[in-house]
Formats: sequence, structure tokens, C-alpha cells
Amino acid sequence: MIIEQIYTGCLAQGAYYIESNGEVAIIDPLREVEDYITKADKNEAKIKYIFETHFHADFVSGHVTLAEKTGAEIVYGPTAKTSFNAIIAEDNQVFEVGDITITVLHTPGHTMESTCYLLKDEQGNNHAIFSGDTLFLGDVGRPDLAQKGDLTQEDLAGLLFDSLRNKVMVLADDVIVYPAHGAGSACGKNLSKETVGTIGDQKKTNYALRGDMTKEEFIKEVTDGLLPPPAYFPLNVKLNKEGYESLDQIVKTSKKPLSVADFELIANETDAIILDVRHQSEFIKGFIPQSIFIGLGGTFAPWVGALIKDITQPILLVTPIGEEETTITRLSRVGFDNVLGYLDGSFDAWKKANKEIDTLESVSAATLEEKINENALVFDVRKPGEYDSEHIENVPSTPLDFLNNHISEFPNDKDFYVHCAGGYRSVIASSILKARGFHNVIDIAGGYGAIKNTTIKRTATVCPSTLK
Repeated sequence: MIIEQIYTGCLAQGAYYIESNGEVAIIDPLREVEDYITKADKNEAKIKYIFETHFHADFVSGHVTLAEKTGAEIVYGPTAKTSFNAIIAEDNQVFEVGDITITVLHTPGHTMESTCYLLKDEQGNNHAIFSGDTLFLGDVGRPDLAQKGDLTQEDLAGLLFDSLRNKVMVLADDVIVYPAHGAGSACGKNLSKETVGTIGDQKKTNYALRGDMTKEEFIKEVTDGLLPPPAYFPLNVKLNKEGYESLDQIVKTSKKPLSVADFELIANETDAIILDVRHQSEFIKGFIPQSIFIGLGGTFAPWVGALIKDITQPILLVTPIGEEETTITRLSRVGFDNVLGYLDGSFDAWKKANKEIDTLESVSAATLEEKINENALVFDVRKPGEYDSEHIENVPSTPLDFLNNHISEFPNDKDFYVHCAGGYRSVIASSILKARGFHNVIDIAGGYGAIKNTTIKRTATVCPSTLK
């Protein structure tokens, strides 16, 4: 038996390759499916089933394409409804994969069709549970994404409580837990950086699995502090339910080199966003006016989804040379398939054509320290939890995820400074503000990590006693 977790850091997502005696099951595959096919072919094995734990909101799964290319059957849990052929399994239905079995455990709560898959080894022993978004390490799935009609997030949280206690916590402590996501995913609040655990460890460390917890306490704690989900989530759910164009065709259509003249013409005649994915250190030195920076070096795809909002938005790309297909592929993971082409020769071609360029001022934390004494305006674009833990005294929280909600707070008549944790998100924020006409924005290089090495006064919203 082979179990391999295929973890994609950009999405904080785990897909799984399971093989036994020449047969393969794939759980929650990425949209680019060739690696699964290549792995199975190398082992002279056949992909038999594609198990989906639920209709994913944060990425486009590869189930449809993988089924088309291999003939494998797609399996969803009870209540799922799809526009393509799939097995809608019954609770406790058993599927054979070589010498092992995979049992369906319907666990509604995160969504109504949410399902865990229990793997039993060759001896019939419970070996591992593939818990999807029902159970993470350190957390459980958020219950607010599948609200419909009279069904509230509190109703879903109650169902999740029952699912966890009746289907998951009854398993032996040594059963391995393979979740769909780790830290960085917007599908939970407090996910661990670890991506593999055990039932026993989770009973000890996961706040939502406390043995003495009442359903009312669970509902309150699981629903407390939930931030609004990214706008692209329901659009990805729709693609995962109804199907989508193959990635091969998307790459073929989108990977168009554009001359400077053609790039400029399309930019002027369409409502395309110019998306610059180079490193932030390159972007600040020069970029095409009105460009939005979201660098490939960070959690690229989720930030695209959180900030661009509409997956049908036309996009023009400025990429590092050789990274064009990678960029298109990573955009497609979250359903952004409408790339019109990329600037041939990257930003250097734009400069050589003597076209107008813009730059972003970036200063050190030491410079900010001087400016703070002159009552400089500073904005913190980190996530609320980061801000609450510690922030510059008297500086407001304007999280990047919800920057549009704070636009009126930024002045356009004097300089102001923006920082995040390390410098990636603040450049994203600054590029958006520049595109909105705030040319007086200044980035803080090194972000809060550098600020902590100064004497700038800091405080906390929570746990002030932990500050040094």
C-alpha cells in the first residue's frame, strides 16, 4: 500500500495518491492532473476512483479532467448533485482499491455533502481517515460557506458537532488524519502548520474536539471570529459542481506572447487587469502604470482570488521570463481562466520601448522610526489575528483582504506608510492604492519583522502580557 500526500503550499492544500495492488485512488486532486497519471503509469497501476471530500470553494479540483483522461469514476458523498457523471455514494458504502478498502463517512457541517473517507489496510484495520474540510489539524471546517434558505451557520455548526463526535472521534487514537488543508487556508480559522496527525493528537490539542464540550459551546466557538469568505469561493464551487474547460486548453488559449504594441492596445481597449507577478523587489523599481502586483513568490492564487473577485475578469500578465505557463496554471487553480496573453520579453521590453513607467517608494523601518516621531500616518495590512497579537501603537488595522472597505481612510493629500509582516502584502496593497490614484503611498521594506527591531512603540489587542 502506498499513501502519498501531494501538498501545494500556495493553496495550503493536500491531495492524496493511494495505491494498492495495481489500483489507485486519488483524493481531492489539483486541476493539473498529469502528475497523478504519470505516477500511476510509472507503477503500472490504474487510477480507479477519484474521491472528492466536498465541493471545494478555494480551488478548482481536477476530478473532471482526471476522469476524462483515465476513465476513473468520480465519487462524492451523500446529497451531492453534479452536472457530470459521478457516483453519489451512500453513508458507509465501501469501495475496494486493490487489497484495501475505503469507506464513506458522511460528515455534514462544513457543507451538506462533506464526507470523510476511512481507509482500511490489507488486514481490514482502520489505518487513516481523509478528513477533507471536516477536520483539520488544530481546527475544523468553517460552517458558514453552505448556508441556504433557512439553514444558518449555527445549524451547520450543530451538524458538524454531531458528525465529528459520531463519525470521527469514535475512531482509535492511532488512526492517521490526512486533512485537505493546512495553515494559510481560508477554510478554517486556526489550522496547524502540520499536515499529518492522528485522532489521538487531535483529541488532545484541537479546541473543537474537547471531550467536555457541549454542542452550544462548540457552535459558539466555531462560529466566533469568522471573517467573510473570499468572493471567488462560490464561483469555484460552481465550477466544481458543473465542470470546466481542461487546463490543457486553457494554457493553449492563454499562453500568447504579446508585443509591447499589442499589449498596450489590448490594455487600452479592454477592461483587462494588468497583473504583475514578478518579485516585489523588482516591481517597486518599475512597473506599468495601473498594474496590480501579486507575486508568484507568495501565496499567489488565494490572493488573486481574494482581491480580483471575479474569475471571468480579463487579465494581462507581466511575468518573469519563462514563468508564463506556471502563472497561467496557478491562476487556473482558482478558476481564473481568462488570460488574454503576456508581455513578451517581460518588463524589460516595456522599458526598451521607452513607455511610461511607475515606481513605488519603499523605505526602511529605521526611516519609519524617524517619521513616526513626526506623526507619520501608518496603516497595517496584515490579517486581524496578526494585528491583535501585536501592532504599532495607534496604527489602524486595514487588512489586505478587505482593503476596498478602507479606501476612504487613506489620505490623498499627504504621504502615508503601509506595512505587512514581511513586505509581500504591503506591496500588493500599495499597488492597488497606486492604481486607485494614491500616489503618496510608501511601502515599509521588511514589514513588521523589521519594525520589531526598532524602538517604535508597539501594543496588543490581546494578551498584552506577552509583549517584551
